Amino acid sequence: MFKTGDEAAAFIAELKPQVAALTGREVALAVPATALSAAAKAAEGSPIIVGAQNMHWEPKGAFTGEISGSMIKAAGGTLVILGHSERRQFFGEDDEKVSKKLEAALSIGLVPVVCVGENLEDRETGRTLEVLSTQLAGSLSRLTAADASKLILAYEPVWAIGTGKSATEGEAQEVHVFLRRKLKERFGDEAGLSIRILYGGSAKAENASALLIQTEIDGLLIGSASLTVDSFAKIIKTPIDK
Repeated sequence: MFKTGDEAAAFIAELKPQVAALTGREVALAVPATALSAAAKAAEGSPIIVGAQNMHWEPKGAFTGEISGSMIKAAGGTLVILGHSERRQFFGEDDEKVSKKLEAALSIGLVPVVCVGENLEDRETGRTLEVLSTQLAGSLSRLTAADASKLILAYEPVWAIGTGKSATEGEAQEVHVFLRRKLKERFGDEAGLSIRILYGGSAKAENASALLIQTEIDGLLIGSASLTVDSFAKIIKTPIDK
């Protein structure tokens, strides 16, 4: 819940020249719904992708305060985050709801970024992989192998979000290897390998390189470190030598 439309447009205007010659990677900004139109307009002519932070699974109806996928597209968004840990923690979003949203997003051509992750209690009691397996199965229950390549998966350990703590690159890689294996088991090797898996959880310029050189970490889902252009641009320009 950061940035008005004007603030988002100003942010993008400052970021555009820094990514104009960018090759080999993608940059996406998931902005508040009220900033979507302004952000999409500001991003025109640049490689910056603009998306939303949430959506409802129904195309329209009596769901006061919600937005539909078609509204996101009409405002210029092409991507949507689904099942973010804060949506799960504060707004009762469960795997079934995420699954329905994923199906709806794909049906109208939005790129879905589906989030999974364990909390601190899960981590400390050794239930990380069990929790992730359950979330993955439930959140992707409506996803077919034919559509698997359209999915972006994001692993965000809840205990590392906004706390300044981060999974070590080894811990993150271990989980990503597990997620990749589960995806291949579910959708087959080819489809499972086509899904990009991002890491999120206090990712910042200082640890971006160590995370991104891991073989199964395909990108980063950035939180507070994306709120200033300088900080975000440093992460975007992180050298990657896998």
